[in-house]
Amino acid sequence: MKRCGPRAALSRQAGAAILTAMLTVVLVATLAATALWQPWRGVEIEAAQRTRVQSAWVLTGALDWARLILREDARKGGADHLAEPWAVPLEQARLSTFLAADRSDALAADAAQEAFLSGRIIDLQSRLNVSNLLLDGKVHAPTLLAFSRLFELLRLSDRELADLVGNLKLAQGDVLARGPGVAASAATATANAPVFATNAPLWPQDLAQLAWLGLSARSLVLLQPFVTVLPVRTPVNLNTAPVEVVYACIEAFELADAHRLVAARTVTHLATLDEAAKLGGNAAARFDAAQHSVATRFFEILGRLQVAQDVVVEQTLVQREGLEVRILWRRRGNSPVVATLQ
Repeated sequence: MKRCGPRAALSRQAGAAILTAMLTVVLVATLAATALWQPWRGVEIEAAQRTRVQSAWVLTGALDWARLILREDARKGGADHLAEPWAVPLEQARLSTFLAADRSDALAADAAQEAFLSGRIIDLQSRLNVSNLLLDGKVHAPTLLAFSRLFELLRLSDRELADLVGNLKLAQGDVLARGPGVAASAATATANAPVFATNAPLWPQDLAQLAWLGLSARSLVLLQPFVTVLPVRTPVNLNTAPVEVVYACIEAFELADAHRLVAARTVTHLATLDEAAKLGGNAAARFDAAQHSVATRFFEILGRLQVAQDVVVEQTLVQREGLEVRILWRRRGNSPVVATLQ
């Protein structure tokens, strides 16, 4: 048997030493990376948390500013129209434009230079209100006609509108006739007893939730500028409604009549419904205070804050009664999220 010489033994020892050194280097590098990563991660989390809190404060301030504008507008009284200060959108601007930053605080100044704020106030009574479709548990015929005219104009499915109305009745807890959709637990009810559906959808809080009631994603996109969901019945503000909504909510109007009224109100806003009747130019048109108005109670306040690459969007529904501008719900995120009751 051949024996290994001293040189081979030394070679094996050198190889083992090199391998041990390499393993030691890898272990040290791993421990060092871990030790550095944990503080870095903590800094990143702290920075993200600080940005989130700062964004919340800035957007809250913007909301208070918007409410102040609406309150001052109410103090002046009169009709609500698109030439008023609340209707002018705030285009994207550097936050430093609004903040009196301390010149000695370089870090705050740099942060303000990287932050951009924009927003707008939307008159939600410029749209058809889904809540108007039902009155005392029954379908409100004039509102249904208005929605039918809008669906026809946008070339949307009549079937989807029928599903929407039917599911709204279920959501409102309307009494149903005995049938296949009735829950088995109600099978023992007497012939004259009311029977309710147990699988009724929830009443929607915003437009996106109308998908629960049968509207397709395409229909929701097309309806977004013209339809809203408010907690109570509301008339359409003819001063702010787009042409499509004006056409839909005035039965005798042709599309040309709606264009004529919208063009006329840009010259002088509508102070009363009588003025709307005169400027509409259609003697057959009837204006009803329950369906038409020149003032608004419900507004949506949109705020958008961009800090570096992070974007925070806030959406708020407010109700104005006299000089009080009350928040009904707020939602905040990178995109609109589920509404949170206040």
